[in-house]
Amino acid sequence: MKQLWIRVNPWDKKLVTTALESGADAVWVPQGRTEEVKALGLITVVAPDGDLAPGRDVQEVAISSTADEAEVIRLARQGPVVVHTSDWTIIPLENLVAQSHNIFVEVSDEDAARTALGVLEKGVDGLVVTDATPAMIKKIARLVKEASPPVALTTARITRLQSLGMGDRVCVDTCSNMGLGEGMLVGNSSGGLFLVHAESLQNPYVAPRPFRVNAGPVHAYIRVTGDKTRYLGELTAGDEVLVVNHQGRTTPAVVGRVKVERRPLMLVAADAGGREIATILQNAETIRLTRASGEAVSIVTLQPGDEVLVALEETGRHFGHQIQETILEK
Repeated sequence: MKQLWIRVNPWDKKLVTTALESGADAVWVPQGRTEEVKALGLITVVAPDGDLAPGRDVQEVAISSTADEAEVIRLARQGPVVVHTSDWTIIPLENLVAQSHNIFVEVSDEDAARTALGVLEKGVDGLVVTDATPAMIKKIARLVKEASPPVALTTARITRLQSLGMGDRVCVDTCSNMGLGEGMLVGNSSGGLFLVHAESLQNPYVAPRPFRVNAGPVHAYIRVTGDKTRYLGELTAGDEVLVVNHQGRTTPAVVGRVKVERRPLMLVAADAGGREIATILQNAETIRLTRASGEAVSIVTLQPGDEVLVALEETGRHFGHQIQETILEK
């Protein structure tokens, strides 16, 4: 996830409050103001007497030569580096983003923020907003919080549907509402995840719960933020998951509650480019997968040959991280 820091120097209580309300990850304040920030809300403070101390935990480097670039890359191995330059033609930001992580830049307007977040389709790791009004902080905050990389989706053809016995099924209730064509990526293997649709549709059985995805059993993988996967059974309140729409657009969502209940299950298997992938879901008409058009399709009406959206990857995963290793999951 991209980091959003707000530099408040000189001290301005209203800017600190705006940072908190906008979901900023940290505020950067002068020495002696840390306790005042903590009194307003729970947030990381960058200050000589704060959680992160400039010069110790956070470095600032002015770029004027390739030697400075090398120094930034060296320091970034240890922690965040805020890069300063008056002329980006001297040392392209792309070079730093391509070679390192923990790269932060200062911005003061929406255009600069958008540019920094889009460099090499990867973007810097964090923005330090400076000299901005409360309104501008809110605009930049929306850009940062929506700067979630898209997921490549493809269609897979249903090959097999099989009723199973009982199992512990997980509903993921988030702090956000999801719309049509939106849900979460879930599957038996991290190499093939199905787009399970949110419970955002009207139906004769229960009221819509657009904040919920009835995701599958405790063993299943779910795609979360940071290009990682988690087991459904280990999610708890306060975790972040990835909401994905049928076009691959992604948005982080905070988990508000996880409901684990014993329910009848169904195996759904599909062919995706010559490889079989599968997931297990609750056997109920309100559980839906997603077609390429964004239409939700109930798993009890699925037939072999139907196409649904999935996300595929070639690499294996170890503790949720992608690795180049031979892993066979059946």
